[in-house]
Amino acid sequence: MQKIGIVVCGNSGIDYIDHEYDIPVIRSILLMRGEEYTDFVDISAEDFYKSLNEDDKLIASTSQASTGEMLEIYEAAKAKGYEQLLVISISQKLSGTYENATLAANMMGEYKVTVFNSLTLSYPQAKMALEAAKMAKEDKSLEEIIEHMEYIRDNHTIWFAVDTLKYLVANGRLSGASGFVGSLLKLKPLLQVSKEGTIDSVEKIRTTYKAANKVVENFLAETEGKDVEPFIIHSHAPERVARVRKMVMDARPDIKEIKDYPLTPVVGAHAGPNIVAMGYIINK
Repeated sequence: MQKIGIVVCGNSGIDYIDHEYDIPVIRSILLMRGEEYTDFVDISAEDFYKSLNEDDKLIASTSQASTGEMLEIYEAAKAKGYEQLLVISISQKLSGTYENATLAANMMGEYKVTVFNSLTLSYPQAKMALEAAKMAKEDKSLEEIIEHMEYIRDNHTIWFAVDTLKYLVANGRLSGASGFVGSLLKLKPLLQVSKEGTIDSVEKIRTTYKAANKVVENFLAETEGKDVEPFIIHSHAPERVARVRKMVMDARPDIKEIKDYPLTPVVGAHAGPNIVAMGYIINK
């Protein structure tokens, strides 16, 4: 069996998860106030969201890693003895990372690099990388690993309650924004990562409090009777995280733990501060 290496992009937030595996991270760049910051290396999630909260006029942008940088990561993994690579990318429709990763893969000649479009971001993408690394360590085949990645991809859901749409609109990451009229930026809509890998508006809601309630309602309705791994994603919103966790666990005492994960800055630049998202992965 060939030794398979796993690579993931930083949009997964895997940097904020303790793990035992060798998983190189493709890091995007955050552009803010005329300065460039390598995601996680130069700026943490907590510091970034504090900056957004302190300056509501601050709009950061991002740039994905170059093909050359990805090529260096592939070459380094090859030098470690990995005989082929599986690269798990953020949704192709949310970033140019997938295209750059594929271009770099094509530059590796006969060395096999498979780029997998996760159709998602944040924790579910990190979960794919961690599971893939575990399976690779167990000498599972590439086909077996990809089949499991496809299962996670097809059996997870994330809902977002955001404070404002201005960051998503400014960075062009909101699909179907034309469906909103009037006071667009005053809405606190419910958003969802679609099965096609886009961020879609689901429902127009007028307050952050009601949007967070709707996130919980949807989670409870969709997971009733199912064995799931629940999770919370946030952009430095500890009070909202605590509230959502309590609401879910009060309603579902069978759920003993809900872990939470920060949105890494290059994702949070498009979503803004004070976000709380709730999601689940259906256990196999």
